[in-house]
Amino acid sequence: MPTTETLEDFYKQKFNWLPENLGQEIGHFNVFRLEDCYMPGAKPIVYARRDFYKVSLIRGKNTIHYADKSIEVDGSTLVFFNPLVPYTFEHTDSVRSGAFCIFKEAFFTAMMRNSIHELPMFMPGGSPTYALNEEQDKYVADLFDKMLNEIKSEYRFKYDLLRNYVTELMHYALKIQPQETLYKHPDANSRITAIFTELLERQFPIETPAQRFSLRSAKDFADQLSVHVNHLNRAIRQTTGKTTTTHIFERLTTEAKALLRHTNWNVAEISYSLGFEEPAHFNNFFKKQTSTTPSSYRVV
Repeated sequence: MPTTETLEDFYKQKFNWLPENLGQEIGHFNVFRLEDCYMPGAKPIVYARRDFYKVSLIRGKNTIHYADKSIEVDGSTLVFFNPLVPYTFEHTDSVRSGAFCIFKEAFFTAMMRNSIHELPMFMPGGSPTYALNEEQDKYVADLFDKMLNEIKSEYRFKYDLLRNYVTELMHYALKIQPQETLYKHPDANSRITAIFTELLERQFPIETPAQRFSLRSAKDFADQLSVHVNHLNRAIRQTTGKTTTTHIFERLTTEAKALLRHTNWNVAEISYSLGFEEPAHFNNFFKKQTSTTPSSYRVV
């Protein structure tokens, strides 16, 4: 099972070097020209989550694999990649041009009034792609050029300026998107359901036996959301037609299947990582959800 790509993985795979102080600064930011990031013989981009955000200007024909969708784009496109969602993209043109920037959530956390997760392009179910016409392409490309120039400067407050450029990119995308197509929560129930879904997905994938699934019950999520558990259950059922527990159990079962099929962890390790106190409890849960035992599922 592919693991989450870290910033260290990114730099090693793309450039075979690491920036100074990587991991020591609060947040991280860098910007690149797309055409400078392809080395002969480089490994293809894998479909996986990253532990950083990415905003890309890509040109030409591309296929973007994002969550459970594949999006065909042609022309100039601004794309926002969320670390909670696995993705990759394929260039189907021989010419590659554009630019992209990467950053950790902490790069924005202290400066934004609202969480970056609340912006439509980063919300669960939101659209990550924004098609650009020739004039819009120039505007976005100019912003990336400013970032590329600023990142090399010695200006004391350059990261404040870079943060402003990225914020401008986000708001520019929202302004050019037709208002009726923006991802919106029609009511409070939809908003609660979206935040619940984000909290649930943020716990996956399980990447080591030491990692543990912790928000296991409707009450756990209600406490995180500061709402009564009955209110949470009612909101999710009205929005999705399923109970909170059903959503949790379905996602837990999906992860259990992935761990059984794609890791060599024993059943006790998988049981622990998924939050079960005893392997027998996991066996009973898995059999109830799938009508087979973990060991039998693994060998099929």
